[in-house]
Amino acid sequence: MTEFLVTLLGERLVNSERAEVDVQELGGRLSVLGLFFGCSLSAPCRQFNGSLRDFYCKFKKASERREELEIVFVSSDQDQKRWQEFLQEMPWLALHIKDKHKKMKLWNKYRVTSIPFLVFVDAATGKAVCRNGLLVVQDDPKGLEFPWRPKPFAEVVAGPLLRKDGHVTDSSSLDGSYVGVYFSAHWCPPCRSLTRALVQSYHRLREAGHQLEVVFVSADRSEDSFMQYLSEMPWVAVPYADKARRSRLNRLYGIQGIPTLILLDTDGRVITRQGRAEVLSDPNCWRFPWHPRPVLDLSESNAAQLHEGPCLVLFVDAEEEAELEPARELLRPIAEKILANHKAKGEEPPLLFFVAGEDDMSDSLRDYTNLPEAAPLLTILDMSARAKFVRDVEEVTAAVAEQFVSDFLAEKLTPEPI
Repeated sequence: MTEFLVTLLGERLVNSERAEVDVQELGGRLSVLGLFFGCSLSAPCRQFNGSLRDFYCKFKKASERREELEIVFVSSDQDQKRWQEFLQEMPWLALHIKDKHKKMKLWNKYRVTSIPFLVFVDAATGKAVCRNGLLVVQDDPKGLEFPWRPKPFAEVVAGPLLRKDGHVTDSSSLDGSYVGVYFSAHWCPPCRSLTRALVQSYHRLREAGHQLEVVFVSADRSEDSFMQYLSEMPWVAVPYADKARRSRLNRLYGIQGIPTLILLDTDGRVITRQGRAEVLSDPNCWRFPWHPRPVLDLSESNAAQLHEGPCLVLFVDAEEEAELEPARELLRPIAEKILANHKAKGEEPPLLFFVAGEDDMSDSLRDYTNLPEAAPLLTILDMSARAKFVRDVEEVTAAVAEQFVSDFLAEKLTPEPI
């Protein structure tokens, strides 16, 4: 375990007094590590830090398993003085502000898209145990549910589900069906837009004989808003009054924003967390049940994924979708190998793969990242780190692409600023 923690965090951390602490000292009985991503300039981060401090101190004082949990702060601060002042409010350890490389690796590994963000991970493997630690602090203030390991969907969703006509059905009615777990709210314009598209897909798939149900998990601010929104939906919902169950579902899937649509197979296992992009890019539902594709065509519906971690984008001279196929075929074996390797480890892939043709979306991305107009152009974009890696060659072959990916994963490439 100690070797793994050194790989994950480096050899040294610092405490509130800025004294260095050997990471190997975290070993012993440690089983769960909390990684707190935040920034002193963020009011929500400062507010959550107070809640987390109370939670941590109570756990360390009262829990019989106090030695099994530790927290490490991963800062987005740029100013060392502000970081030091914020660190003084923390009874746990921190990654040094100067270790920006390690910070970005952690940021990408755990797909951090907003702060504050707290993820609990297995201290022996680094695998995420609970991706929504903010809700753990809120829902389990005494740490009685430690170590917060994920439970089966059927267990978490268990209970009555509501339809818009007031009819109540038991969650056991979901057994044997594909299930879309839909996190949404009426006050959110992108949510309402997705709901309209999802209603069409829902009817189309059920009319075609697919066993599909959707479970609406509301983030509305009142029961009246919830009921108004549910009136537009042909599927079931977790009752608004059941705040605990709604929160547990948010915790189970580490929801960081809405709308989010997660599709489960008939055994309750996640097929894709990108249901939103799939519904919007496949209105005829030809690809249902939307198993992850190793290589995506860059579009407005999936462009948000560029911000979830490093992405390889191959720009080609193509205006029609069919003209992108040679580029997809070139990247597919490389992407499939990476996906398979990390799926076997239960990890998120370290790289997503896209092909981009000649269109407004590609032009906007080139402009935003200051990329040359060349085609073909092989790039890896890391939006979180505001870094890019570019391989500008006359011909992009499978060997060129594979070496480019290999060098990136081995950290042999020199980044350019975005």
